[in-house]
Amino acid sequence: MNTVLHKASTRGHANHGWLDSHHTFSFAGYYNPERVNFGALRVLNDDIVKGGAGFGQHPHDNMEIISIPLTGSLEHGDDTGGRGIIKSGEVQIMSAGSGLAHSERNASRTEDVNFLQIWVFPKERNITPRYDQKFFDSAQRKNKFQTVVSPDKGDDSLWINQDAWFSLGSLSKQAVVEYSLKKPGNGVYAFIIQGDVTIDGITLNRRDGLGIWESEKISMVAASDAEVLLMEVPMEQG
Repeated sequence: MNTVLHKASTRGHANHGWLDSHHTFSFAGYYNPERVNFGALRVLNDDIVKGGAGFGQHPHDNMEIISIPLTGSLEHGDDTGGRGIIKSGEVQIMSAGSGLAHSERNASRTEDVNFLQIWVFPKERNITPRYDQKFFDSAQRKNKFQTVVSPDKGDDSLWINQDAWFSLGSLSKQAVVEYSLKKPGNGVYAFIIQGDVTIDGITLNRRDGLGIWESEKISMVAASDAEVLLMEVPMEQG
């Protein structure tokens, strides 16, 4: 088993007033040659957008983009006709594919929105752009992991153009859970949204990240009530 630990305090940070963003991996004005990606996981941004503000329309191509609101609501629009407001409890995915332009704005004029913006390199390039969102019942991830993104069309998760699985867990203090990787050769990146956990003997706190590869499963113990996001991805960039 190999690991790489990214403490919350070591993330890149940019505060633009309307946007306060922490970058686990190199992004925009933050560049660290040792933190460009974790396999196919390219971007993990922890963004807070002020009420009434947002990202104007801008282009993307050949990237899988996942947004997970933690608090507040996010309004999405793109030039394929995709429209929607995603709230805490929902997950959004956009396959940029052959190219699209989209905007993301705080759906409230008064309350902040805090969301995770995650980019994953695609398995197939230049597919038809696609947008989807889904609500996931948090009761279904109590002391276990609920799959919210997967490459398996037709199941209860959102489809991603990559051999990747995203799972959310709501863990009670002292809960012990295991996660078995879905595909040989994949790695898993754990991001602690809230709380304190220990993964295979490594202590993690709020907003810490831990990448693990060359392992078939991981074991986790919650030192407090915790919310955890697991992102299983190929270790090849694609």
